[in-house]
Amino acid sequence: MLNGYHHFHMRKRIHLKHEPYPHPNKWKRLIDKVIYVVGIGAPLMTIPQLTKIWVEKNAAGVSVISWASYLIAAIVWLIYGIVHKEKPIIIAYSLWIIFEVLIVVGTLVYG
Repeated sequence: MLNGYHHFHMRKRIHLKHEPYPHPNKWKRLIDKVIYVVGIGAPLMTIPQLTKIWVEKNAAGVSVISWASYLIAAIVWLIYGIVHKEKPIIIAYSLWIIFEVLIVVGTLVYG
């Protein structure tokens, strides 16, 4: 899972003052943009697993308990993102939930 969002969230609230967004520091601006790429790209890395399960109809070696646990964690992260209105968290964990549901269901069907 992607836990780097915590620092993005905390940076905005240092000493109860919001930092300007986009940030004047070019490195922080870069990180603010990179986090969107990572938030979308990381869930896409599960596509090979989905392909193996749904195209090859083979879920051998895939732990439904692990993926169901990841799904529960992603739901909690999504709720957190919605409550705190953190767009990167909402995007990333919405994608994670979609892919994890597909993996859990596929593992139950083909496992």
